[in-house]
Amino acid sequence: MANAADYNRWGPPADDRVSYQMRSPWHIILIVLGFIVWWPVGLALLFFTLGSRKMGCWDRNGRFENKMERMQYKMERMRNRMERHGFGFGQPTSGNRAFDEYRVETLRRLEEEQHEFKNFLDRLRHAKDKEEFDAFMAQHRPKPTPPSDNNQPQG
Repeated sequence: MANAADYNRWGPPADDRVSYQMRSPWHIILIVLGFIVWWPVGLALLFFTLGSRKMGCWDRNGRFENKMERMQYKMERMRNRMERHGFGFGQPTSGNRAFDEYRVETLRRLEEEQHEFKNFLDRLRHAKDKEEFDAFMAQHRPKPTPPSDNNQPQG
């Protein structure tokens, strides 16, 4: 594991730094002239220069591996911190066990009462909805037609 004194926060050590200079200034001149003549030519030259790794800013000294090692170190450090101190979402303790037990019991009871109250409200809404529906059906139910005398058997 790395020591904090060995850790360079701002990047690799000075001897590992990548120079961001082009190997030849002619690449820049060609790219600029390409854009002046016709922008697709300049764009093609720019992509060609970047693709051929002539820019000098490509990873030559294992910079990607260094970044991955630093990220892995940070993740291990965070994992260790979480294992020691928890996620920070746990119940805070007051230092008094009796009070902490009372608080846990009270919160459990309040959650139970809240659940019961929600069930009561659901039953109340259901009863109100049923009452409104029954009133609607009674209002819109077709009225029974009186029996006609023609269908009665004579006798």
